[in-house]
Amino acid sequence: MISEMDANALAFYRRHGPVTEPGAYAEAFDDLPDAVPGLVRVVQGLLVHVFWAERYGLHLSPEREAEVGLRRVEAQLERIRALDPRPLAEARPLETRLVGNCRDYATLLCAMLRAHGIPARARCGFGAYFWPERYEDHWVSEYWSAAQERWVLVDAQLDAFQQETLRTSFNPLDVPRDQFIVAGQAWLACREDRCDPQAYGIHDMHGMWFIRGNVVRDFLSLNKIELLPWDDWGPMASTEAEALSRNVSLIDRLARLGLAGDELFLALRATYENERRLYGVPTQVLEPALVG
Repeated sequence: MISEMDANALAFYRRHGPVTEPGAYAEAFDDLPDAVPGLVRVVQGLLVHVFWAERYGLHLSPEREAEVGLRRVEAQLERIRALDPRPLAEARPLETRLVGNCRDYATLLCAMLRAHGIPARARCGFGAYFWPERYEDHWVSEYWSAAQERWVLVDAQLDAFQQETLRTSFNPLDVPRDQFIVAGQAWLACREDRCDPQAYGIHDMHGMWFIRGNVVRDFLSLNKIELLPWDDWGPMASTEAEALSRNVSLIDRLARLGLAGDELFLALRATYENERRLYGVPTQVLEPALVG
């Protein structure tokens, strides 16, 4: 039985936010599959991950690599159509796929799910399946399964080639919660000395300051503000000392709200509205679209 609070949350996540709104390209979603497996295949046929391109045998120019900076789904769809004008359901050859990263797979899938009336949200955290004993900075999608009455994690980035390369043992259409660690979970575990913060990050960036940034990104994503992975926003930190000395109670609260069920949905929304005025979400995210 879905509670009134759950119903409010599901209604919120059925609607586009300023990032996933397809705008002038909304009709491009009309002929897409209406089930998650089919939509994942569509996303995989439209995108190529900037860090995986060489493994696929694709050599990217600086101009093509810059496509990872496209913030909004509408801009991504415009570029996708410029590269290849065919319907979205037709998989592109590698050389005409949009260059993106994990955040782009997550947000594009969310946009398609929301267009079909399926509650969806992007989640920022850490994948346990990229490197042994490390948790890699990563984004996935989360959608509400009406049949199972639960939120399901989906990693649309993991196509057959990546699954084989990484030797994953789980279904990317239902990622186990111990394989994708939501940012708030990582933050609280490290705060309680249950995990090593140096195991969380990407490249040479890791530690509590990095985890803290992902807590903020995940919280904003739960409010349908899907930042770029490198956006530097007020509550984030740049050093370990700063991560554990400035506004720590705020980050703790954001982490707990990110882990809570939909029974705290109103608290999550109220915190976003209040803290946005204090710190200011980047205007390029909110303008010209409005938050739904």
